[in-house]
Order: sequence, then structure tokens, then C-alpha cells
Amino acid sequence: MTDRGIPERYLDGYTRILEEVSATGRRLTREELEARRVLGEQAAEAGHGLRALVSAHLSATRATWPQVLTASESTLAAAHQAIDAFAEGYERAQRLAVRQEEAARREFIDDLLYGRSDLGRLAERAERFGLRLSHAHAVAVAEGPAAYEEGAPVPRRVEQALLARFGHRNVLLTTKDGRLLCIAPGSEEEILPCFAQQAHAATEGGRVAIGRPQPGPGGVVQSYEEALNALELAERLGLDDPVLRAVDLLVYPVLTRDRQAMADLVLGTLGPLTTARGGAEPLLDTLTAYFDCGCVAAETARRLSLSVRALTYRLERIHKLTGADPADPAHRYKLQTAVIGARLLDWPARDV
Repeated sequence: MTDRGIPERYLDGYTRILEEVSATGRRLTREELEARRVLGEQAAEAGHGLRALVSAHLSATRATWPQVLTASESTLAAAHQAIDAFAEGYERAQRLAVRQEEAARREFIDDLLYGRSDLGRLAERAERFGLRLSHAHAVAVAEGPAAYEEGAPVPRRVEQALLARFGHRNVLLTTKDGRLLCIAPGSEEEILPCFAQQAHAATEGGRVAIGRPQPGPGGVVQSYEEALNALELAERLGLDDPVLRAVDLLVYPVLTRDRQAMADLVLGTLGPLTTARGGAEPLLDTLTAYFDCGCVAAETARRLSLSVRALTYRLERIHKLTGADPADPAHRYKLQTAVIGARLLDWPARDV
């Protein structure tokens, strides 16, 4: 054991190489370099730190130095070669360990989200990744302009930011289907908003959805599905919010729970718009902007690049075709609900 607690076997043959190089001036052989790499791999697998290992090599070099002063340049070159090969083996083992860890994490996530393992075994594996499935968990899902890949710069940057702020507080960060997932304890309410902020900033425009905390092993799946549904709703409804919370969007699944009733409402209320010149879409877009602006005509006209007079004409046309006046509170709820339904059902682009 060296003075830094490193077993002597990781220095096996090192001083002998220096002495031989000092005497002959030769370079290390291919076999000697590979032997140093193998020792580096073994040291990494045993969990020793590279800094302490390099220091142990330098200490051995210094201890040998008085005996090899006659060939200092070749000896320094040999020490450099040997330590470099040792570090290469160490890094090779670390890269392999990282790949294995990433593969294990992806496999665990797949089994967790698709129920391909019994709950007892799943709970045991979860503890390896800092999750206690008996507790409530919430899931955030981020998607960006390009697909996320495990180990890529953006996931690494987000993970480092979370670790710097929260440490290893039972948080699991991974990728799935090109998206970035963060699973956190339901009681740690500040983690997922921080993840959302970091993910949005790292992608310069990505969108993040946060599911509600759900209890038990199935809670992770349920929260994950809520987050995915929120992303899908945002796409259908054209929502601009960079961060979506499933709890704020619960009204939309309620509206579409009876799809046939919603389809009947859309067709019965907005169907007559299809007879307008140019079809239903321009008038439907007008209603969407009008309701999004809180029924303020001036702001709606600005958003649509129309004059207030042109907007007023469109609203009157809608009133005439549908029999419902967008400016009348008694008609507004029915129209707005139908507009939301049309966006959810992708009408009139699709038949309902």
C-alpha cells in the first residue's frame, strides 16, 4: 500500500521499467503499454481516484530518480508514456462503466414506464437510481428542436445544473424517445420547476410539461403520461407557454372525455362556418384570437393584423352564420367551448 492508500499492485513493474529505460534508453514496448492500460482499468473498476493514482506514480518516480540520473530525458519520456497509458486504461474503464450505467438506466426506465417487470423487482432496481417507488413522484418531460440523446451536451448541462443546486436528492434524469425526463419526489416541489427552467434555457426554446405527483410504483407512469398529454394538448391548441403544468390543463381532458358529444357541439355550433367564403378556418382563427385576447376587439385586431372594422365585420359574419354572438356573454361560453373542441379535434382539417 502506498502512502496515499493505493495498492502497490497498480504500480507493478513501473520502477523496473524506469530502471531499464535509464540503462538502455529504450522506449516502452507495446506489451508494457498494454499492461499499464490493464492496470489502469483495474484501478478504475476498484474505485480508486485517478488523481491519487497519478500521484502514487509520481512518488514512485521520485523515489527511483536518484538511481537513474544518468538518463533523465529518456526516463522522463518513459514515465510519461507509462502514466499516460495507465490513465488511458482508467478512462477506458470509466467510459465503459458510463455506457453500462446509461444502458441500465434506459432499461429500467423502459420497464418502469411500460410495466415489463414485477413491482418487487422494479422497486429494488429503483433504489439503485435513488427512487423509492413507495413514495409519490412527479415527472417532467422536455422536448426541444432536436431529439435528446443520452450523454449529449444538453442533458449533461441540465443534469449538472440540478446536481449543483440539489445534489443527489433522489432525482433521476434520463432520455426517452428523444425527450428529456426528470423524475423527482413529489414532496420536492422546487426540483421540477428548476429542471423546466434549465431545459428551456439549454434548448433556447424547448417546451417542458410537468405531471402531477402520483403515489406508488404506478404513480411515475401516471405522471409521465400526464406530462406527455400536456405536450400533445399544447401542440393541438397552439399554446405558447414554455412550461406547462398538467394540473392547469385538466379542463381539456374533461371536455374531450365524451368525444362524440364534443363533436356534436363543434358541428352543431361551428358547422355553418364552412359555408363562408374561404371556408371555416379564417373565422375559426378569428374566434380563437378573440377569446385568447379576453374578447378585447382592439387587441384581437392587432394580433390578426386587421383593422377593428374588419374584425367587427368578421364577428358579425360569425353571428349571422351560427346564430351565436361572440360579444354576447350568454352565447360566449358555448362558442368558446366549441372553439376549444375544434382545436382539440383538429376540425375542420379532419372530419369529426
